Amino acid sequence: MKKILMMILPNCPFCKQADQMIEELLAENPAYRDISIERVDEQKDTELAESLDYYYVPCLFVDGKKLLEGVPTKEKVQAVLDAALDK
Repeated sequence: MKKILMMILPNCPFCKQADQMIEELLAENPAYRDISIERVDEQKDTELAESLDYYYVPCLFVDGKKLLEGVPTKEKVQAVLDAALDK
């Protein structure tokens, strides 16, 4: 199982948008079934948030590497999912 770490703020509209795109892409593509998303509220896990190099949410990490930060697009989100599968 590959894991994507997603730093979010619960009331962030871009975080909700990214989350919705991820869920749609996971449902549409069976190849992504081995991907899990760990959503972390940066306000609740401040220690983790401070240990990572990012400034804006949503921010997605695969194997500790930042692959998306800020305003999401479907193409960028799909690229993160593909990277998680090492495509």
